[in-house]
Amino acid sequence: MLLLVPADPLRGARPDPHWAREYEAALALGLDVALLDHDAAERGDAAAAVHRVPASADVVYRGWMLTAGQYAGVAGALAGRGARLRTSPDAFRAAHELPGWAPTFEGLTPDTAVADGFDRPAFEAALDRLGPGAAVLRDHVKSAKQDWETACFVPEASDRERAWRVAQNLIRIRGDHAVGGLVARRFEELTGPELRSWWVDGALVCIGAHPDEPDADTPGGKGVAACDESPRDPALVAFLEAIGVRVRGLGLPFVTVDLARGADRWWVIELGDGQVSDLRRDADPRVLLRALAE
Repeated sequence: MLLLVPADPLRGARPDPHWAREYEAALALGLDVALLDHDAAERGDAAAAVHRVPASADVVYRGWMLTAGQYAGVAGALAGRGARLRTSPDAFRAAHELPGWAPTFEGLTPDTAVADGFDRPAFEAALDRLGPGAAVLRDHVKSAKQDWETACFVPEASDRERAWRVAQNLIRIRGDHAVGGLVARRFEELTGPELRSWWVDGALVCIGAHPDEPDADTPGGKGVAACDESPRDPALVAFLEAIGVRVRGLGLPFVTVDLARGADRWWVIELGDGQVSDLRRDADPRVLLRALAE
């Protein structure tokens, strides 16, 4: 396996500082490593982005987010150099964009209605499918939860004027990064911190507090943040087993599943491609890298 991480934008022969920890851990484990020019990948110059990457039959990327189109460009440029990404462009899109995974998790994730595009008729048709009640808005890739009251949360989906104002704010904030169309999801009250689980070839590798939960307790116990702890809550264990069935059904090589406890059950909040999902800074990257290498 060759681990591909972003290069430092200012010192192209070194890894980006955010990903240097995983780069160094891979070297310590005896894995091959290479650097991607992420800025070049973002601007569509895939050949320049991969000019440092040697031939390899099994490349795993760990780095900053790419769009599905940018990822496909990188995959094509790598193939031209004799390097094959383990996660195909189609598999990346299925994990990275909500329409690719949400139907598989029906019953385990809040009810979801997807619009194809960002126009008001398509959005209101999605709200019709979702039905009345509180909702959370996002696009096919991301929400604007940092602007919860104005660009994310809709107290009542049947209030179409207010819902559309929130949607317009979301569209404005996402700007050129908006993907696919608007999505309305049933709002569920969560009672605990969000967790992130990591899956390689349908097998659970580890689970720990989400990177956005700086002080959260993890399944291993209070104050334990590393992503190498076994969950102790029987309800969580059972829920992870149910998640595993769905993950294996998707057939994706490397994904994360974010989850949280609701009032009386657990919910899947998000599925993402593991290559562009962040790992907590207090987690040992060797746990994940060993699973990927094996």
